[in-house]
Amino acid sequence: MNQTPARPPPQPAPATQQRFLAEFLDAFDRRTFLLVIAVLLIQAGFVLSYVGAFHHPSPHRVPIAVLAPAEISGHLVSELNAIHGQPLYATAVADETTGRTLLRHGSTSGLLIINPRARTDALLVAGGGGAATATAVQDVIARTEAAQHRHATVTDAVPAQPGDARGLSGFYLVVGWLVGGYLVAALLGIATRPRPATTRRAIIRLIVLVPYAIVSGLAGAIIVGPVLGALTGHLIAISALGALIVYCAATVTMGFQVLLGTFGVGLTLILFVVLGNPSAGGAYPPPLLPGFWRAISPALPNGAGVQALRHIVYFGSYGITGNLIIIAAYIVTAITVAITGTSL
Repeated sequence: MNQTPARPPPQPAPATQQRFLAEFLDAFDRRTFLLVIAVLLIQAGFVLSYVGAFHHPSPHRVPIAVLAPAEISGHLVSELNAIHGQPLYATAVADETTGRTLLRHGSTSGLLIINPRARTDALLVAGGGGAATATAVQDVIARTEAAQHRHATVTDAVPAQPGDARGLSGFYLVVGWLVGGYLVAALLGIATRPRPATTRRAIIRLIVLVPYAIVSGLAGAIIVGPVLGALTGHLIAISALGALIVYCAATVTMGFQVLLGTFGVGLTLILFVVLGNPSAGGAYPPPLLPGFWRAISPALPNGAGVQALRHIVYFGSYGITGNLIIIAAYIVTAITVAITGTSL
């Protein structure tokens, strides 16, 4: 009985294979491949930066003031500064009024008052400057006092507001402002083109971002203030800071887009998200972060913004000039890059 041999499955025609390959290369060209690699690197950088910053918080030269009798003050300050790992940076003050003023201005994170006539001392902290910092100071002082068979009672002289759990509301507000700033600039670039066609159009885009920044700053201040009761008071000052931060993020994003096109958005994410957020002082203020993140914190808009906001709310706006200069410097530089880059 004859059997018909099985036929091999049909092979696609060479023309079909060539069309598929051409379509694949068209859909996944060199530029797309580079974008995927860029996203992968940003993702890895995100994990590295956040875990690297937060996996082992440890205090480093947290400033505290020490009030003690003159005969022991110098020795006590030296002992505190000589603790292994240098968790504290202690300085002597002449009287309690001076120490409390430093604490209210945010210039120090604690005030240790030694009582030579008893074994119980007093430690004043500023929870509004960051609960993690205040806790770190308490822990270090508690161990130091215990070694001397002494005890320190703790008082939060600058407590966080009732709606500001662990002092994190300001951090998340600044993050929200930054996200809004770089998203609106990125979307404008997508809707039109990353690099404006003319210098005139670049200036128009920069002008359009101004009212957006003002409304965003006011909206954020209203939400955390009258709506949620997280950061009450200082509505105008918080709104103005918010407008500055939003405009900073928007102009920096635009500047990067002018220089690098779509890849500029990735550079924005690296600056504000990968590097800026973990070093900003949210969960752990800069004195508790590893050296790299601690060093870059005041130089980035995230850290400068969080520091300025906390000082507006809790420390009478004392010492925020440097923070505002940092944010303004980013804005001026970004505007210059955007206009100059468009004209080239």
